[in-house]
This record gives sequence, C-alpha cells and structure tokens, in this order.
Amino acid sequence: MEQPKKKSFFNPYSANDPSMDVPVTAGAAGSIMSPYLNVDPSYFSQGGDSEFIFPEGASRQRGRFELAFSQIGGSVFAGAAVGGLNGVYTGFRETKVAELTGAVRRTQMLNFITKQGASSAQSLGVLALMYSIFGVLLSWGRGKDDEFNTLTAGTATGLLYKSSAGLHKCLRGGAAGFGIAAAYCLFTNKDKLKSTFSRN
Repeated sequence: MEQPKKKSFFNPYSANDPSMDVPVTAGAAGSIMSPYLNVDPSYFSQGGDSEFIFPEGASRQRGRFELAFSQIGGSVFAGAAVGGLNGVYTGFRETKVAELTGAVRRTQMLNFITKQGASSAQSLGVLALMYSIFGVLLSWGRGKDDEFNTLTAGTATGLLYKSSAGLHKCLRGGAAGFGIAAAYCLFTNKDKLKSTFSRN
C-alpha cells in the first residue's frame, strides 16, 4: 500500500489531496478557467481587448508624466554605468602611467570610477529631468502627446542645457537635442513609416 506524501511547511497540499483535483480547462476549445472562481475569463474580454481594469476616464497607456520617473531613473543608472566604465579605463591608464601598484592603485582607480560615474549620472539625470519637464508641460498645454512634443522637448532641452556656454554652443546643443529626438521618433514609428512607403 502506497503511503501518502508528508505535507511540508512550504507545500501544505499533497498530490493525493482530493480538494486539489479541480479542472483548469473547460469546453471544446479548452479555454482556461480559474480554479478558484470557476469562471471562464474569455467571457470578460470578448472583443480581444487587454484584460485590465482602467479607472473611468483614464488612458489605456501611460502618459508622459508616468513615463518621466522611469526615464529619469534609467538615465541616472545609464550615466553611472557609462561613467563607471570610462572611469575604469581612465583609472587603469593613469595609474599605469604613474606606475602605482597595490592598494594605492586600487584606491586611485576607485576614485576615478566613483567620480566619473557620479558626474555622468548627474549630467544624464539633469538632461532627462529637463526633457521630461518640457514634455509634460507640452503634453498638458496641447492636450495631446505626439511626435511634435518629443521634437520640441528634445530641442528645448539641448538649448537650455548649453544656454550658459554661449550662443554657438547653445545652438549646437539644440541641434543635437533635435537630432536625438528625431532619431527616437523615427525608431518608434518605423512600422508606420514602412506602411506609408509601401502604399506609395
């Protein structure tokens, strides 16, 4: 006679427990059913829409304000990573030229990594913050979120970031911001562009 499996603290249910013998499929199509509510979820999404509940009047996709936090945080982390890698390279080169060894060399390399990582993280974080502020203000002011907001926010960010360095650098910063924003718009709308060119 087979002995029933002992219930453990992390798995209080055994395979021989009759209360666990609940079918998870029903119907000829084998649609998934909830073993707890015994309700077929396909009844709630007959139009093929996403199975999410949105507050009344809320948008089905996140707006610029919601995306701003992840953009700023991601930019800070990316800046820290790039600056840290640059600090590793610079620190290795500088300590090799100075012929430092042992603990002194490790300390100097850590100084290069932390200083350059912090500097790059701060710069990219400030750029992302300015871009997000411009984008949110444009989105709220115009009442819609489109490519025009992205291009304007990118250009204004470049102009403002380099505004204290003189007119020529300010214009170059605006052109760089416009170019990055235009590249982003082209990348995110490549399917739309393909369909437009294929029709012609």
